[in-house]
Amino acid sequence: MSMVRIEQLSKYFSEGSQQRQVLDAVNACVDEGEFVALLGRSGSGKSTLLNLISGIEKPDSGDVTIHDVTITRLRERERTLFRRDNIGFVFQFFNLIPTLTVLENVTLPQELAGKKATAVSPHALHLLDQVGLADRRDTFPDKLSGGEQQRVAIARALAHNPLLVLADEPTGNLDEETGQRVLQLLIDLTRGAGKTLLMATHSPEIVPFADRVIEVHNGRLEEKELDGLFAG
Repeated sequence: MSMVRIEQLSKYFSEGSQQRQVLDAVNACVDEGEFVALLGRSGSGKSTLLNLISGIEKPDSGDVTIHDVTITRLRERERTLFRRDNIGFVFQFFNLIPTLTVLENVTLPQELAGKKATAVSPHALHLLDQVGLADRRDTFPDKLSGGEQQRVAIARALAHNPLLVLADEPTGNLDEETGQRVLQLLIDLTRGAGKTLLMATHSPEIVPFADRVIEVHNGRLEEKELDGLFAG
């Protein structure tokens, strides 16, 4: 069953008097439970595509459908509520709230959905235990290493049981060893929960972990064969 369906999606940005086409009538499909890597250079349009899929940005044309909801046809408030309830995010720079503790950061998505902290804390603590940070529940983000902050971000992304997890260069701000550990943790947790994971990256090291790889290049999406990709 398809979790994400992208149909004839186009996006332009104005640069002075010029219009730059970032995505040109692209099509793609991501099945439920898949891990799909979006591979491409910086500026290729990977982050823009994630923003369009999540409804943060609107396309100039085309549609994005998530689990039978065509979010590109929703009003802005409807898109916001759909994103809040159904999509988990993991960002390159963590995007934790500095004035909230680790536990408060993880429970935040559910509290924004109207649930009480006392009701969601046990699940949040379970996720923190899974990422190895239950003992840091009362710590503020600035006391954590980069790898620890990203592990909190992973727990936060999964806390509200989203349909879809979007990760934008989640290891890009980490050293290689820490990045590998965080990547494996993200994959293990999303697969273990049966979640669909769509990850934007410029790093070919992620390719062996993915079910499929889609390259973003010159405004187009091209599915790549895993066998022999980047070999040699």
